[in-house]
Parts: sequence; C-alpha cells; structure tokens
Amino acid sequence: MYRFLLTRQWVILTLLALVLIPTMIELGFWQLHRHQKRVAQNTLISQNLKARPEPVTDLTSPGHTVPRADYWRAVTATGTFDTEHEVVVRRRTAQDERIGVHVLTPLDLKGGGTVLVNRGWVPAAPNQTDFPDVPAAPRGEVTVTGRLKADETTGSSGIKDLAGLPDRQVMLINSTQQSALLSRPVLGGYIEQTDPEPSGGLPEQIASPDDGSIGAHMAYAVQWWLFTAAVPVGWVILVRREKRDRAEAAAVRRDAEAPRRPEPASA
Repeated sequence: MYRFLLTRQWVILTLLALVLIPTMIELGFWQLHRHQKRVAQNTLISQNLKARPEPVTDLTSPGHTVPRADYWRAVTATGTFDTEHEVVVRRRTAQDERIGVHVLTPLDLKGGGTVLVNRGWVPAAPNQTDFPDVPAAPRGEVTVTGRLKADETTGSSGIKDLAGLPDRQVMLINSTQQSALLSRPVLGGYIEQTDPEPSGGLPEQIASPDDGSIGAHMAYAVQWWLFTAAVPVGWVILVRREKRDRAEAAAVRRDAEAPRRPEPASA
C-alpha cells in the first residue's frame, strides 16, 4: 500500500523533510537566543544609564578591560583636554547616517592619569588625507560626564585597524594604542561625552543607545517552529494524497482491463 515511499522521489522528499526539521528547530533557538541577548542588553543599558555618575577612576584604570557589566555606565572626569594629541576616528556616522569622523581627545585628569574622551561627530575633510575642521575643546579645567565604553578592537568591532593612515587619524578607539602614541598610561576604555554640550552644535553628540526596541527575533523564532511543525504535517498530507491518487489510478486500470459482458440479443 505504501511501497511508493521506497521510490527515489519519495526517499529524497523524506530525507529532505528529516533534514529540514532539526535545521528549522535550531534556527528557531538561534532567534530565541538573539531575543534573550537583546532583552538582557536593553536591561543593562537602562540600568547603567539611570545609575548615578561615578568617577571614571572608580571603574577603570590603565590596562583595564571594561567588563560588559560596566558598558554605558555614567561616569565623570575632571581635568584638562590635551588638544595637541587629539585624533579623529575615521568612517563614523552621524544620527542621520552622514559619514564623518569622531573626535577623540585625551583628558589629563586632575588627580593624575589620562582618559580618552569621544567628544562626538564632525564631518570629514573633503580630502581624506587632511585633518578635518574640529571645534576646539574647552580650555582650562573641565568636568566631563559621559558613558563608559570598552576599547574597540578589530575582533569586537569588525573594523580593520589600517596601517599607513594620515597623521592624527585612527580607525579604532583603543586606549592601549593611544597610550603608545602619548607615551604615558591611559585608562582602559573611553568616555562617550554627553555633557557639557558644545555651544556651536559641533561636535554632534553621540545618541544614547536604544534600550527599548527588542526587534522581531521572538516572532522569527515562533515562525521557524511553526515551519518545523508544518513539515511532518505536509509530508503526511502528501503521502495520503499520493496513496489516494494511486488507488484511483489502479481502479481506473482495473475497470479498463475487466472483460466486458456481452449485451443480450434483441428480440
């Protein structure tokens, strides 16, 4: 009755279904894990942004790797900007997706030490080899408030740290790299400045991370699992349809091959 399942066509179809089921289950869990990761990240962002600002030296030090638990923590730093060693970080976008650079300025701390401050976005120079027009940092002692971020690396950001860049231009915000250029210790990570705001609108401050949207990962997970359930259901429906079609075809053949009875002679 079901010997057709041993035909090449049905063997291939069955094997395909057996492969699709675990694949789609795994894809569903992949989306579920992405959903859980996004929820955890949004919770961390919300908590750290709402926390009372702490002195940056309480959370990091030279050579320190900022842990994920401290990402976006509100921190303060008091000192004097070292504009002589200011650099720009290439290929950064503004909130409206314009391509430009981020302004990275060392801040020599009042109590000793140096921390990097990302002052925000400015347009790139027309000639990529030129240093862009960067508004001057405040002179004298200043207190900066911002979000603590971890050092950028090629592995974590996907950005290639290119060699041979023009003077005072970099691809990554990395305290170890800047420490070597400054020839003095630099606190691990950097501050994404939120206060004081620039008087002339530039540099444009970096927008706060999104702590509300969780995306559609959970919906995608449910979709994959629904597709998983549909595969065996669809396979059973096709098998029954094939069985019915074959039975009807066999009945037609039997009727065609059956001997016809002679018609009775007319009176």
